[in-house]
Parts: sequence; C-alpha cells; structure tokens
Amino acid sequence: MSPEHMTPIGRRLLDRRSFMKNTGFSLGGLGLAHLLAGEGLASSENPAEFSGKSPIRPDIDPDNPYLSRKGHFQGAAKQVLVIYCPGAVSHVDTFDYKPALAKFHGQKPPGMPAVTFEGPSGNIAKPFWEFKPRGQSGKMTSDLLPKMGELADEFCFVHSLHTQTSAHPQGENFINTGFTMEGFPSFGAWATYALGSECEDLPAFVAINDPRGLARSGKNNFGSGFLPAAFQGTDFNSKNPPANLGRPMDYSASDDKNTVDLLQRLNAKHLEKYPGDANLAARVASYELAGQMQITVPEIMNISNEPESIHKEYGSESGTELKREYAKNCILARRLLEKGVRVVQLFNGSDPSGGNGITNWDSHSDIADTHAMQAEIMDQPTAALIHDLKRRGLLEDTLVVWCTEFGRMPFLQGNGTGRDHNPEAFTCFFAGAGVKKGFSYGASDEYGFKAAVDPTSLYDFNATILHLMGLDHERLSFYHNGLERRLTNVHGHVINDILI
Repeated sequence: MSPEHMTPIGRRLLDRRSFMKNTGFSLGGLGLAHLLAGEGLASSENPAEFSGKSPIRPDIDPDNPYLSRKGHFQGAAKQVLVIYCPGAVSHVDTFDYKPALAKFHGQKPPGMPAVTFEGPSGNIAKPFWEFKPRGQSGKMTSDLLPKMGELADEFCFVHSLHTQTSAHPQGENFINTGFTMEGFPSFGAWATYALGSECEDLPAFVAINDPRGLARSGKNNFGSGFLPAAFQGTDFNSKNPPANLGRPMDYSASDDKNTVDLLQRLNAKHLEKYPGDANLAARVASYELAGQMQITVPEIMNISNEPESIHKEYGSESGTELKREYAKNCILARRLLEKGVRVVQLFNGSDPSGGNGITNWDSHSDIADTHAMQAEIMDQPTAALIHDLKRRGLLEDTLVVWCTEFGRMPFLQGNGTGRDHNPEAFTCFFAGAGVKKGFSYGASDEYGFKAAVDPTSLYDFNATILHLMGLDHERLSFYHNGLERRLTNVHGHVINDILI
C-alpha cells in the first residue's frame, strides 16, 4: 500500500522518529515486567496484593462449597449478625450526645455549608429527644431508643465514622460491599467465601429483609458480585419464605424424594465430566441445599412454637403491625444463629423507591414523627434480640454489628423540620465476641458535623469485622479482571483500640 492511501496513524507508524519512540517505550515496559516478575509481583500463580502481602485463597471443595473452613488466624467471632438500618439514622438524636446543639439551638451554624444534599440549610437544632446516662458506664443515649439504651454497657460505639458519599444507593453499596458502584461482593459473601458454614441444611448467609421490602440497593446489599454464586445471601423473612421451595399439592413426599435422589445421581455423573468446574458445582450445591431447605426452613420459620415469654419480650404480639413483623424477624435471626448460620443480615427499613422517613430512617422532614415511628419498630425487638443472644451464651461467639450508611446534619433543612444527609460523621456500634463493652471510640466535633477524634473510614470498619472473624482483610482477595479485589479495596486498618 502506498503512503498516500494510508491513514494518518498508519503513516506515523512508518515515521522513523515515532518508530524509535514506540520501541523505547516497549522495551521499557518489557524491562518493568521482568523486574516485577523477579519480585513475584507479576506472577499469575502467586500474585501479590497492593499491600505487598500475597493473597490467601480459601481451600474450597467445588463439590461442597459450603463446608466450614479455617480462617487466617483464630478469630473471636464464629458468626456475625449485622443489623442494618437503611436511610441514615440521626446520630445526634440517638447515640452521639452533643450539648453544643442545645446551647446554639436556633442559631445559624458557624462554618457550616449554606447548602447541603437536598438544598439550603437551616438553623442548629437540639436533639429531638432527651439524652440520659445509661448503665454503669453512664453512656449518654437518647429516649428515642430507651430499650437499646439500657444495653449501653454491652455496646462498643464508634463515633467517628465517615463515608465517601451522601446518596443512599451508593451509601448502602459502600458500607455493605466496600464500593459505591454495584457489582461487588457483599460482606456476607466475602465471609462465607472465606469460611463456609457451620450449618449443613441452611444457607451460610441469610438476609432477613424488612417487612416493607428491599432496601434501596436491593439485592446488591447481600449479593455475591464476582465471587462464585454459591456465596450470595439467601433472602427471606418470617412472613415470606424462600421462593420456590413449596411442593405442589398433587406431588407426594415420596415422589419428591425419588425425584431428588434421581437428580443427585444425574448431577454426580455430570460433575464427573467436568471436575473442578466451580460454577457448575455451585449450581448443583445450590439445588441440593434447596432440597434440604424444603425440610429445615418451615421448621425454623415456625416461631409460633416459641414460648409466650419470648413473644412478649420481643414484642411480636404488641404495637403496630410493622413492629410485630420486625419482632418476628428478630426471633428468626436468633433461631438462624442458633443453627449455625455464618452471617445473618437483619434489615430495619426498606425504601426501593424513596420514602422520606415512612419506609426507613430517611427523615428530611418531620423527623420528630418519622424517626419516632422507625424507633417504635426497632427498639424493643432489637434490644430483646441482643439480650436473648447474651442469655443463651451466643454473644460469646457472635459479633453483633449495628450500622447505617451515614449520619444526619446537626442543623435542620430549610423546611425547618428535617435533617439532611451527613457523610462526614456518624455512629455505629459493635457488641459481643471480641470487642470491649461499655466503650466509646473516636468522636465527632462539638456539633456532630465532622469526625474529629480518630476519624474512622468504613474501610477500617469492615477491616475490623473481618479481623474479628479471623480474616486478614489485606489477604482475603479474589482475582477478577486482572486485579486482586478485596472488601476494603486498597485501604483500611483494624481498629485495634476497640478489641479485647
């Protein structure tokens, strides 16, 4: 082809100066690759993670991906209960006591933004509920959640959390998957990928959705992302059992058993043709687990056989219908943990389409009414659940994590009745295995506006949860699209000060 018929790019490739430049860059790249290979950083067999540590791959039997596995070291917690509150609970109205809000009530906040997530900011507002000292620790918590406040001596508060986003979908993604974007594995998926399950006839990871439905990010909050599908959360609650488990009315138990036996033989023969196919094995394991769940799930969901004292303690027969249904979900969570389910994620709030405090904690207006409504649903059942776990000795091996995606502002919005999103400071707490009791870590500033003492990222938060389960967050990774991916991305430090 003559030069005049070539494209400009093609002609540049024939230019001597361009050829020398491209050759120099190429040789430099080859040299870098050789040096990285010599350091073990480019090896496909043992790639090093960003931290310089090599990944620890869980030894997963493809024919039985749910088998219990050892962690990287002995962890304090064998199981985790995550109580997640979508919508952003107001820390300054619940667990983060700020006397300055009462002192400057009704005044314009000094040095704070004139416009926030949803528009103009208003005046500083004191807490809508009175704070009182609780327990022997004297921890100041508000009357919004009095039953949970009574358990303050069991809790390990983190008051200096901050996040990367002030939008709910991205905030939910970030706290539950470590990334604001969708498509990444949830915490529960990472934990069960690494550790498997102690329970053979129930899912390793169960997501108990709110009676009102899914949270804003939906199944991404408990999905497996690019991890094998076997490790995604199975979602159901006390009212709605897992889908497609029921046997047709005209199909006898004997017919069902014969069908299952035949399928097991056929699946085993098929697996012999494709040994080591993790995706195929995960599908087969999922179907076999579903067969086992046809027997175990109805039994574990039958909370009517709980003693009357338990129903009274949890409040499953009193209050609003939403509170009663959430209380039943709390009883179900305890029953799942008793059976050895590795991770239980309990949702208090939904909001697939927005709700402004009606379906979750997102109180942009009428916070006095909307937060009170959510608290009436959550307070008694959640406190009863934690107390019940302690009474049964389950807190010795179970880590409880109460969390929300971000906080709320110390000042009101322009409408004068609600608080806007605050990603700069919020509070979550731990309880149970491996953490200090009646302890508070970090602090926000005097207004609760920004994390001020020991600022703690959600990377640190998730790194600490993994550590308590015996997992090194820098070494628990999965090779995906050329990168060693992990829950904490390339960040995070364990919060050692809260550990026993």
